[in-house]
Amino acid sequence: MTQAQIITTPQQVGAALRDARKARGLRQEDLALAAGVGLRFIGELERGKPTVRLAETLRVVAALGVRVSVEDPRG
Repeated sequence: MTQAQIITTPQQVGAALRDARKARGLRQEDLALAAGVGLRFIGELERGKPTVRLAETLRVVAALGVRVSVEDPRG
């Protein structure tokens, strides 16, 4: 993941984070440990479960060394 992606669904969030994890050669178990979350949470997040918790999701983002930004498309 070297470029910004426009993400509009939970499934796209999961796919982007899964791609970042795999690009870093991490197993789900490794990421769960690094982020301080459960393995089940990582699996649900990567599958795009729409009810995942934001705080835990942001810990995963930080553990991967990627970032989330919010942009107003109206400029």
